[in-house]
Amino acid sequence: MTTADYIALGFFALIWFGYSRLLRGANLFGRTSLTHAMIERRREWIYNSLRRDLKMIDTQIMAGLQNGTAFFASTSIFAVGSCFALLGATEKVDAVFADLPFVLHSGHAVFEMKVGGLAGLFGYAFFKFGWSYRLFNYCTILFGAIPMMRDTERDIIAAERAAERVIRMNIIAGGHFNEGLRAIFLSIGYLGWFINPYVFMATTTTVIVVLTRRQFFSEARLAIMDAAPPSNLHLSPIPPSNPSADGNDSSGGL
Repeated sequence: MTTADYIALGFFALIWFGYSRLLRGANLFGRTSLTHAMIERRREWIYNSLRRDLKMIDTQIMAGLQNGTAFFASTSIFAVGSCFALLGATEKVDAVFADLPFVLHSGHAVFEMKVGGLAGLFGYAFFKFGWSYRLFNYCTILFGAIPMMRDTERDIIAAERAAERVIRMNIIAGGHFNEGLRAIFLSIGYLGWFINPYVFMATTTTVIVVLTRRQFFSEARLAIMDAAPPSNLHLSPIPPSNPSADGNDSSGGL
């Protein structure tokens, strides 16, 4: 490995750590991140479930969260297997890379090390998704302990404690899911290392810029933030029309 490779690898680790620390903060330039905004929406969802006895919609949401996590966990395992298959074809792939322009040919050992690092990224993502799946499973069990409406009205403190347990577990599970997904995104930037270390740093920076924009400056973030209703919104209910004596609508036209 060259000095540029070591610098690029250190840059990758530093920018990953820095971005993770950034998302743990409350905001950036006075902007709340999409992740932190969704934490409040999770809280609203669970507290809203205290006002209804029929919780089928809540269980469907829980199942959707688990299924999405299971999908990415399975995908990570397949990706790890693909990396090991790539190690078995090192000579063929290395021969192809050697003929490509702008590709820094570093030998078989360095290529195998890069593939091993990529497998490590997917392995890290799998463990995050697997733990998130298990926590969502625990969250479902905790949600089953939320009392019915009549019991909630009888002891509101106990109901709120049960809701808070579900909220905390849901937030932790969502955090691990986000970390696994971040590793998947950064693996796209990692692929630039197979070309040369400078492309590696450029692709990593591009991925982080895109993720930062989505967290702090995207339309998805604006969609869930509290805002004033539009001026043309009709908030007053429309009164029902009364049929006339002959059975026709008396609204007087279209």
